[in-house]
Amino acid sequence: MKLLIFGPTGGTGARLVTQALQAGHDVTAVARHPDRVPAGEHARLTVIAADILAPPGWKAAVGGQDAVLSCLGSTERRHPTTVYSQGAAAIIDAMRDAGVRRLVCLSSAGLDVAPGTALPQRLVTTVVIRRLYRHGYADMTIMERLLAASGLDWTVIRAPMLTDGPFTGRYRTAVDQHLVKPKAVSRADLAHYMLTHLADRESWQKTVHISS
Repeated sequence: MKLLIFGPTGGTGARLVTQALQAGHDVTAVARHPDRVPAGEHARLTVIAADILAPPGWKAAVGGQDAVLSCLGSTERRHPTTVYSQGAAAIIDAMRDAGVRRLVCLSSAGLDVAPGTALPQRLVTTVVIRRLYRHGYADMTIMERLLAASGLDWTVIRAPMLTDGPFTGRYRTAVDQHLVKPKAVSRADLAHYMLTHLADRESWQKTVHISS
């Protein structure tokens, strides 16, 4: 497949690029810092130096792709961010113009709390984590709304706490519903799910929760 990946230098994005190349896919990676993209000399990898919020720098690359995958993230905590919502809006517009339909975007399980979550964990999520990441969560919420209204074959993946652990292939997922007792998952396993479920129509226009 021909894949366009945004956020290829982050923890999950870098693993996604590596796994996609190992699986024989043709990858185009859009990054502000192209020197940080893994496997930069790979024959099947094209790196575009561009900012997600500046579409003229990358829009032409959307045409002919089989799928677009977004691992965009922000480390900003003190101030509002628009990288998720404006990034998604730019991607959606470019995909519509190019006639490309399949889109996978990362979000966060912290946007809501699963029913049955133990009280201590519920308190940590609502009192600490949501306040700490409130700006990012607010922007992710807008992003998810944009995707839902896009008309594309999108999938939102709500990930829990992520680790740098190895790939295991042992993870749980739930489509449009919460998982029981969600736990941290490795970025390698998250990337694996993104890559291997591109053709899974059961996840199209759905929100998927993932956990180890």
